[in-house]
Formats: sequence, C-alpha cells, structure tokens
Amino acid sequence: MALVLDEHPHRRYNPLTREWILVSPHRAKRPWQGQTETPPRDDRPIYDPTCYLCPGNIRANGQHNPQYESTYVFDNDFPALLPDIPSDDYQPNPLLRAQSERGLARVVCFTPRHDLTLAEMDTPTIRHVVDAWVEQYADIGQRPFIGYVQVFENRGAMMGASNPHPHGQIWASEHLPQQVALEDDTQREYWQQHGVSLLSDYLAQEQALGERIVYQNDSFMVLVPFWAVWPFETMLISKRHISAMADLSDDERNGLADALRNVTVRYDNLFSVSFPYSMGFHPRPVSQGEWSHWHLHAHFYPPLLRSATVRKFMVGYELLGTPQRDITPEQAAQRLREQSDVHYRAKR
Repeated sequence: MALVLDEHPHRRYNPLTREWILVSPHRAKRPWQGQTETPPRDDRPIYDPTCYLCPGNIRANGQHNPQYESTYVFDNDFPALLPDIPSDDYQPNPLLRAQSERGLARVVCFTPRHDLTLAEMDTPTIRHVVDAWVEQYADIGQRPFIGYVQVFENRGAMMGASNPHPHGQIWASEHLPQQVALEDDTQREYWQQHGVSLLSDYLAQEQALGERIVYQNDSFMVLVPFWAVWPFETMLISKRHISAMADLSDDERNGLADALRNVTVRYDNLFSVSFPYSMGFHPRPVSQGEWSHWHLHAHFYPPLLRSATVRKFMVGYELLGTPQRDITPEQAAQRLREQSDVHYRAKR
C-alpha cells in the first residue's frame, strides 16, 4: 500500500535545519474540547497618549519620541544585547561553558498610527518599513563586532508583544544565532554539491507543484513549506537568488512590501482577527566570509489552529520527541490561498 500524505501518519524532513516533523492528518477530525477564550476587542485608537511608541510621547526611560510621520527607528531602551562588555570566555570544565555576546538592539515603529498593523497598511506604507529594514541592516552590519543582523516582529499579546503599537525589532549579535547557523550549514553544503542555492531549487519544485503556494508576485513567493511545524506557518522567499536585504532592487522592495501585505491580510481574514505571529528575515550574515550560498527569505510562525482563540501548543511528545501537526501543509496553504486580499475590517 502506498503512502498517502493527506491520510497516513508520516514524517517530513526540513532540509534547512535537518530536522523532522511528524504529520498526523487523521487527527484533524477529532472533536475539540480543550481551552477556548474570548478574543480581545479590536478597538485601538489612532493615537494613544499612554503608548510609549506613539509620536511625541514619553518612553519608559523618560525620552521623548519625535513627532515622526513615517517609520521611526531608535535604540531599544531595554536591549537584550550590549556593545560594551568584556570579550571573554568562561569554561571551568568541559560541561560548563559560556561566552560573552556583544551586540545591540533597536526598535522599528512601522507607522505613527497606533491602530494599524502590517495587514492594515497599504503597500506604499509598508515600503517605508522595508526601506528602514534595508538601511538598518546595512548600517548595523558595518560595525566590526557584529556578525548577524536579525530583523523580526512579534505581533500580538499572544506572542509576547509588550506594546500594541505596530513595531518590530532588530537584534544584532556577535555570533550567528542557532537557527541561522543551522541554515548556513545546510545552504552551504547544498551550494557546494549542486552549484545552485537550496531555496532556488526548492522554489522551482513548489512552482511546478503549486499546491503549497499562498501568493506570489514577480519578486517573491509566499508558501507553506513542505516541512511546516506551525499550523499556518509560511515562508517568504525571494525569486531571484539574492542573499542580503541590501541586494533588493527598487522593484523587489515593492514586491516585498506587496507580499507582506498580502500574506498578513490573508492571516487576519482566516479567523477574522488580528492574527498573532512571530516573523523574521534570514539574510546572509554580515561578518567576513563567503556567503554566496545564502538565499534571502523570511519565516512566519503563527500559533492559531482552529479559531481566533484556539492555538497550537508545543507540549508532551513535541517537547520530548518531535514536533507534530494535524492539518497538512497542503490543507493550510489552500485555506490561506482561499482568503481575500481585502482586509476583513475594510469590508465593514
């Protein structure tokens, strides 16, 4: 009997991290009697005088925000990484090891409006955000002690966002973060063996099959990866083999803004809620080295599973063994693909 991916339990391989995920499509039919919650009211004002990130307001450290009218970037008042610390190792024995980690952290306010998200901004406004990311990547990457620049957004209280104002963060570190180091190894090995980037070949496969593509334009493709862990996880991949955000052409920056608007609108429309997620870009490292194997992409990791309040948890077997999902990536892609690209709030 042949394996049927939408019926039989199976595991799928992630070539970017060399990890496996268990897929159990038959479990999607089970009745749900678990936790449910009332979704929060979505009545954000255009301006909130108590918000630390709104224009003109006082931040938690006492500094005033300027009356900014577009994307605004500032050094994080409570950074996880600091540039001026001793460069030292701690290793009293082989089992106890620590290293100093220099770096810096910045906050990117996407827009002065407190009531918007990426999904509710128009493409030209998101283009300002893309330009800010590119400028920050180039600026921070010039510092000699920085090895990697991580651009990311935690959207929604469910994902730990401490402020509802539309914003993201940039953490730049001395060493490569763990997930980046894994992806660097696999992409480098594939490049050396095949002479083409891993994600270029992967895009060609997905383009030929079509069943996991959510949206695409001339510059970017949004898809649910074959090995997705989270129910509605997506990847955003540049169609041209470029490795850094600074390599984006003017048209590609517009294409990236368009793809970001499109996928985030579809997320919101799926359950008619401001969809929570963690999103981040994986460009090439900025430290000295050969990075031609690297292919620019972004990951979206949203936790919602069945509704605006029912989420996916990593527990039990997934913490102790292997991550697992019920709905298949193909089913998730179809549901996202079927969503309108007009935001549900705009239809009211």
